[in-house]
Amino acid sequence: MGFLSFVGRVFFASVFLISAYQEFVEFGEDGGPAIKALRPKYDALTNNVMVYTGVKLPEFDLKHVIATAIVLKGVGGLLFILSSYLGAFLLAMYLAFATPVLYDFYNYPPESSEFGELFSKFILNSAFLGALCFFWGIKNSITMRLLKKSSKSKTL
Repeated sequence: MGFLSFVGRVFFASVFLISAYQEFVEFGEDGGPAIKALRPKYDALTNNVMVYTGVKLPEFDLKHVIATAIVLKGVGGLLFILSSYLGAFLLAMYLAFATPVLYDFYNYPPESSEFGELFSKFILNSAFLGALCFFWGIKNSITMRLLKKSSKSKTL
């Protein structure tokens, strides 16, 4: 059972590790293609936040956002393979912040082809986030069972 769990974590984390490696290789001086894809989505997000809440989001260099995403996916993926809570947490933080920004299906009419593509990727990332929550729950229940079992005193 332990080996299958390890193989499953390797397969799961490979999605993030391959993505981090690809973005790292393409990063270059200007942030690579990732920054070109992120810029219009970030602008749409800041516009929506401003229109609906009246709050202006701060301006910052999107190269730092891309670099942070690479680190979260790379380090999180490696730690997740080792069955670490921290790895699962880093991957969850990446998914929680990146998914609604990158897969902004809500900015397109439902009839458009972009809507279907972005919505399916949004749901896929939501499923990844659910799998990480499941991992936390399983790890927590096993830890609690072990603590409960070891705290019982044996009497004669």
